[in-house]
Amino acid sequence: MWQPLTEEHEAFRKLVRSFAEKDLQPNTEQWEKDECFPSSVFKRAGELGILGAHYPEEHGGAGGDYWYSVVKAEELPRSGSAGVTMGLLVQSDMATPVISEIGTQEQIDQFLKPALSGDSVAALAISEPGAGSDVAGIRTHAVKDGDDYVINGQKTFITNGTRADFVTLLAKTNPEQGSHGCSFFLVPTKTAGYGVARKLDKIGNKASDTAEIFLEDVRIPARYRLGEEDMGFMYLMQNFQSERLIGSVSALSGAFKALDYSVLYGKDRVAFGKPIIKREVWQHRFVDMYARCECAHAFVYKCVDMFNEERYVQKGPISMETVKLISMAKILVGDIVSEVMDQCLQFHGGWGYIEEFPIARAWRDQRLFRIGGGTSETMKYYLARLIGL
Repeated sequence: MWQPLTEEHEAFRKLVRSFAEKDLQPNTEQWEKDECFPSSVFKRAGELGILGAHYPEEHGGAGGDYWYSVVKAEELPRSGSAGVTMGLLVQSDMATPVISEIGTQEQIDQFLKPALSGDSVAALAISEPGAGSDVAGIRTHAVKDGDDYVINGQKTFITNGTRADFVTLLAKTNPEQGSHGCSFFLVPTKTAGYGVARKLDKIGNKASDTAEIFLEDVRIPARYRLGEEDMGFMYLMQNFQSERLIGSVSALSGAFKALDYSVLYGKDRVAFGKPIIKREVWQHRFVDMYARCECAHAFVYKCVDMFNEERYVQKGPISMETVKLISMAKILVGDIVSEVMDQCLQFHGGWGYIEEFPIARAWRDQRLFRIGGGTSETMKYYLARLIGL
């Protein structure tokens, strides 16, 4: 039987599980009420080696493969807060991979290493008030001025945005080229002209701070540009695959957790003379949901294996075949997780609608997955082109 996880991976799993259950879970109720978790969580995760396990040692990581990140994403949902999980995954798998892949040694030392150690907080700034999944529509622009770039614009839906020490930001450098005229920049948030416009009030993921930011004549040195000028869209498409894949892993893990929790609830909840889990209609539904989750799990693991082989073994770009399958996985997982959370809430009856029951939060939190990192509709539009439709 194919087994991608080694004893070292499983040892790492125990470490992350302990962190989620002992350091995070006892505090998540308060963090949900506060609508933010403390930045010390990043520091603790960095000290334990959780953030950088899958990064090269020379970049401040532990030199592991991508499966370490998968294990991390599977165990963090045990915290009971998708908001905390998302904040940590943005730090380790969304705002920073592109620095490791194309950054200079100076950029790695100044930005990546402190992020992986938890000494600084990172955010990814792509979406704008008028441009989300349509990257070609972004209006934030960077103009070369001598040895600097001057950036003006606005970004929104920025996870970790209220307390980030730097943002990995996409801006137009050649507007005539559309999406292919973009470049990536590393922008310290203490730079003059950078500001947080407001903290956004979300439906779910309450413990994660999400901000709208503005940049007014923000001047940064040209050495803070990531990679080549006007190549940002290509870098973004590669970076998106890690974001979508690790998001799929985390969302599916949350679905399994909700199913297991609901089964335990159903054994104790008696209606009409016997536990509700003994009702045949619910047994059939749970069998179907477990089966669909297991199928999605196998598909996601296939995508992880391809991603790991291309990026970590061959150390090359992600193939279009892998891009296609990861996009399919995100759509599939999004649909399955939405169904699972809705059915699990229904299974709880009236109690599923009460905030003190974990399923209520899980039901709200999961809704973001079909939007963030590319809406399901955008994914299907993109896939139709890849398939040749």
